[in-house]
Amino acid sequence: VQLVESGGGSVQAGGSLRLSCTGPRFVFDDSEVGWYRQGPKNECDLVSSIGSDGTRYYADSVKGRSTVSQDNSKNTLILEMSGVKPEDTGRYYCAAERGPLVRRAAYCASGFRGYYWGRGTQVTVS
Repeated sequence: VQLVESGGGSVQAGGSLRLSCTGPRFVFDDSEVGWYRQGPKNECDLVSSIGSDGTRYYADSVKGRSTVSQDNSKNTLILEMSGVKPEDTGRYYCAAERGPLVRRAAYCASGFRGYYWGRGTQVTVS
């Protein structure tokens, strides 16, 4: 099962971006779903997520300028970010897990802890 991300691209610093992730509904039900960012050193850090109870998580680096949401059908995850900065540059991956998502994954790809993953979408801020 593969999640599918969209919405990446080149963005001017100070601008906004909107990323979407879709997948089978069963992946999203009763799961924490979130966005990881793979940075220039290949670190894979959780940027934002929604828990199965609706609790939102935002990394300090994006807090206050990002909003994560799910649509009513609950099989689309959306990340909106404003005031983007060059340090937001990276490949953004959607992931889902029945348990809690770790804040830093060893890698952003299928195989890590059995999470469902997408293939990522590149965001470049200049």
